[in-house]
Amino acid sequence: MTVDFYRSEPSARTSWRLAILMGANSRTYKFALGAALLEFAVQDRTEVTLEELAVPYAMGLVAHLTEAPQAPSGLQVQESDFLAVAEREAKESSALGHPTDRLLHAAVRSMPGMVMQKFHNLRGNTRTAHRFYELTGNSHQRIVRLTPELRTVAQGEQAPGLRAELGARWDIVESSFAAGIGRSLIDEGFSLDWTTLQLTDKRRRRSVTGVTEALIGFQHGRCLICAQPITPGDSTAVDHVFPYSLMQRFGGVSGWDGPDLDLIWNLAPAHQACNSAKSDRLPTPEELHRLAQRNEAIMHSPHPLRKTLQLSLRMRHSANPLEHWPHFLRQVQTACD
Repeated sequence: MTVDFYRSEPSARTSWRLAILMGANSRTYKFALGAALLEFAVQDRTEVTLEELAVPYAMGLVAHLTEAPQAPSGLQVQESDFLAVAEREAKESSALGHPTDRLLHAAVRSMPGMVMQKFHNLRGNTRTAHRFYELTGNSHQRIVRLTPELRTVAQGEQAPGLRAELGARWDIVESSFAAGIGRSLIDEGFSLDWTTLQLTDKRRRRSVTGVTEALIGFQHGRCLICAQPITPGDSTAVDHVFPYSLMQRFGGVSGWDGPDLDLIWNLAPAHQACNSAKSDRLPTPEELHRLAQRNEAIMHSPHPLRKTLQLSLRMRHSANPLEHWPHFLRQVQTACD
């Protein structure tokens, strides 16, 4: 499926989304590295020292450590592990506004092996089609060469959205690591708070991240209705692809022969103008195809967003694992007839 996601829009931006949205996450190092890379690439830097890169990398992790754990609660962390050092140095580093010498040294020492060798790796022993950096030099002076592909990603029209997607994915993953929250997210998935447009932990009603930021990368940053990019300054909406009025017409979920339309599988970021023009009409075949592709892409991302969609499929008892979402959506379409 990651191959299909790339083929639908073969670009450096898609490779970046594959790394950020669909790579496996045992810790959140990848997100800290991604944010640091974007910070330098937007300045049009072609190379930075590893020590330079380690500063925003370490401080990004320090900032997130104050909100939630950056590794699963059951993971054994040794005293010399970078996260253990970051936890000990977080308070002083925050007060200084930059990493302590101990934290910076730990970041420089651990980054090559812990995250930089793995950033381009995807599940299934595959790699992204594009590379965003090369680590060169020796132990005395390591240099990170930033590729033209990275600068294209960092400076393109969708760059603000890519940064928001990275932040949203980071929030989702760290929430799944949090003690007492990870289990409920994996068992129950997310719900949506419509008053804030935030994804929430169903059990604790804890806000995790914005629904648009969490979903739009799986749509290649595009409106599901018109398929054009959603760019900075565009007014956006969260569209019910199958209109919610269908359930209202039948008096709620229990009165209509279909799944709950107020769940993530049926919600898609869109231009406000497109959403308004669509109103309560049923989706077109093209929109259903894009929704199926989007949902299949999410199914290849790690927990817990994937689990949320799996729960929707399970409610409909879809049988063919190769056609989960097309089959599911055909069933919904039949319920509308």
